[in-house]
Formats: sequence, structure tokens, C-alpha cells
Amino acid sequence: MAEISKEVADKIYEAIEVAKATGRIKKGSNEVTKAIEKGIAKLVVIAKNVNPPEITMHIPLLSKEKDVLCVEVPSKEELGAAAGISVGTASIAIIEEGEAKNTVKEIIKKLKE
Repeated sequence: MAEISKEVADKIYEAIEVAKATGRIKKGSNEVTKAIEKGIAKLVVIAKNVNPPEITMHIPLLSKEKDVLCVEVPSKEELGAAAGISVGTASIAIIEEGEAKNTVKEIIKKLKE
């Protein structure tokens, strides 16, 4: 899993906000795991500060197996806020990008370099 800059993390949060408004996202490790297994996840984002780390430990491996980009952002609180919920969340999967399609493509391209 790639280390990301603050700039890329902000772009990811922005993409999640737009996808939530105009597309579809899944929140929480169980929902994200199901989305990856079904092959419908376009981008998977997990928070670095999850405690205990076992909650999200399987997600990067599963994402790699299903060839979905999985990125780690620093804060579960910011991830939850981007997803439009008042509590932190361990992980998010973008299912339908909506108007965030180009942003998601840009993020994937930048991180696969």
C-alpha cells in the first residue's frame, strides 16, 4: 500500500464527498469487504489510526487479490466526515463514482505510478 501525501489524502476525501453526493459509497469494514468480494469497489480507502488494526488488516490483501486500489489515509475521523457521518469510520469503498469519476481516475493513475 502506497504512502500518500497530504495533497493526495485531501483529493481522496474530496472524491469520497462527491461520490457520496452523486454516486454510491459503502462505509465500514464489513460493507467494504463485501463490496470488494463482489467486485464492485472502484477505490478502497482505509484509515491508518484504526484501533485495533485487525479491523482493517484483511482489506489491503483482499483488494490486491481483486485488483482494486487500496489507499491509507491518516484519520478515521476525517474519513467519516468525508463520508457524511458524524463518527470516524475504518474504511470506505467507492462503488459508483458519480461526478467524482475523473478525480478517482486521477488518484488511481497517480498512485499506480
